Amino acid sequence: MCGIAGFVGTEPGGDAERAQTLDRMCRVIAHRGPDDQGVGHAGPAALGMRRLSIIDLGGGHQPIAGCDPETFVVFNGEIYNYRDLRPELEARGHRFRTDSDTETIVHAYEEYGADCVGHLRGMFAFAVWDGRRRELLVARDRAGKKPLYYTLTPAGTLVFGSELKSLLEHPSVTREVDEEALDAYLSFGYVPDPLSIFRGVRKLLPGHHLRFSNGRLRVEQYWDFGFEHAAEERPEEECLAELRELLAEAVRVRLVSDVPLGAFLSGGVDSSAVVGLMARATQSPVKTFSIGFREDSFDELAFARLTAKRFETDHHEFVVTPDICGVVDELAWHFDEPFADSSAIPTYMVSKLAREHVKVVLSGDGGDELFGGYTRYAVEAGRRAFERVPDFVRRGLMRPLSRRLPHGARGRNFLHNVSLDPVARYADSVSLFTALNKPSLYARDFRERVGVWAAPAERFREYAARVRAGEPLDVLLYVDSKTYLPGDILTKVDRMSMAVSLEARTPLLDHKLIEFVTRLPASLKVREGVTKYLFKRAARGLVPDEILDRPKQGFGVPINQWINRELRSRIRETLTEPRTRQRGYFDSAYVAVLLDEHERGRRDHSAQLWALFMLELWHRTFADGARAPGGTAEVAAGDAVAV
Repeated sequence: MCGIAGFVGTEPGGDAERAQTLDRMCRVIAHRGPDDQGVGHAGPAALGMRRLSIIDLGGGHQPIAGCDPETFVVFNGEIYNYRDLRPELEARGHRFRTDSDTETIVHAYEEYGADCVGHLRGMFAFAVWDGRRRELLVARDRAGKKPLYYTLTPAGTLVFGSELKSLLEHPSVTREVDEEALDAYLSFGYVPDPLSIFRGVRKLLPGHHLRFSNGRLRVEQYWDFGFEHAAEERPEEECLAELRELLAEAVRVRLVSDVPLGAFLSGGVDSSAVVGLMARATQSPVKTFSIGFREDSFDELAFARLTAKRFETDHHEFVVTPDICGVVDELAWHFDEPFADSSAIPTYMVSKLAREHVKVVLSGDGGDELFGGYTRYAVEAGRRAFERVPDFVRRGLMRPLSRRLPHGARGRNFLHNVSLDPVARYADSVSLFTALNKPSLYARDFRERVGVWAAPAERFREYAARVRAGEPLDVLLYVDSKTYLPGDILTKVDRMSMAVSLEARTPLLDHKLIEFVTRLPASLKVREGVTKYLFKRAARGLVPDEILDRPKQGFGVPINQWINRELRSRIRETLTEPRTRQRGYFDSAYVAVLLDEHERGRRDHSAQLWALFMLELWHRTFADGARAPGGTAEVAAGDAVAV
């Protein structure tokens, strides 16, 4: 697990300046790889990386060249099938100089070109410079576990990196806020791929690669979530048996490591199943790490302990208290973009806890998106009945009425939601600020500027149109796999684990497992109100029944209480200060209403206030040109290794 950065082009000018720029781009993400720094310069290409040593500790220094010394790679991630690929490549004449998984990539590129990505099983973002063709290949893994930002400067230089802050170290990358991305953030609480918060900078989409040569940039898709059912439905017991085999294999291949590893254990079904499968595949006790809260309604430690006891793990816990809210400045620094998922706080804290004992963890992330675990899928199914209401009633009566009702009127949001078509209804359901409320939130000039862009529902609609399975649940799962999964869940896990130099692996997002599950009928995912139906059957007998049969509890935090107590004065001051109001995005009177209603307990606006708060912290950290808060810059830049 590492971080990569680089550029291909003629700027900046001389060799010394180019070397200094690349060095800064690497140093600023040293938290992703505190063990080593490596750089490679060849013609117009400057590629660098920071290394967190996991496999081949002594021999995996990057960049690594192939058989042709003019072809070399920098890599962030893990390739789990590298030991299987190596003899295949050696049989074709390739000679290896290290035992690292990184070297497998460059030889696979020499053998298969851009199609090498189809041979890799793992999580990755890598860049290969082909000196003879003078072409750069950059690729991102199928599900989007590893991040990759890129931009093309006005002078025609391609700049890329694992984190946005690397790109900002290049002198030609500017900090102009992309208001389309800002509008999307205020809908979803994250900036969805391929947008980034800065104009002209993009995220490489999951399952895509880009090629850059002669000033031309080409982005192509090489893999996607299928959601196309098999021609014939297989017996349930047969599907169950195969699912169990795939789950066990997905966990087993992720146990390859030359350093200690453990697991996040939340007390839910997904992480408990992963821990159980780890325990079956290893002889020594699994090290497990859990986070709890003093607020009972959010605390899951009792359930985590059930799993820890079942599998006799080496268990570690940490109770998050409200005074931990001081980490918010660190969150703004590490996410690079506005990010409003408050569960980033416990994710950060459990990562810090784990890093005291191990260098690698497995997590249960991805199970809800793959198997249909969110309660919102059931809510959406219940609201489909409103589609039988004539369109002229929904659009002609219900929707205008919802817009005329005053802010805070009971039933206003529901009436608007059920008046929409299925895709727009789902987009509205998962939005922080909906199309109904944004006109009140946005200042007039900002509202007029962003009004030219497609509503968030249109983004969802484009994805929904690709699904061939024909079942409503599969449409929602596919939409979430392209938006919420990479934009929120995987971003949160990557940034918070990498902030403390910890590698997180997600076996439930193994692409072979995904390809199997997406071909299953929806009835095997959600049945008669039971979410993750087949997955829970597969885990029965492994995971304690008390966990399998309990109601779902998200990995949330008591942010409502914290905003009303420990964070109350800071959030109010931040959102009402002149520098915040002068940005011109929001109507100050509406923000005051949100604050007042929340503080008096009339409405729970915690999610919305947190989103506005994190947006302003991001502005002060990045858009205003500030450096890392609270000494983070010294930590990030103080341990570069000369090469």
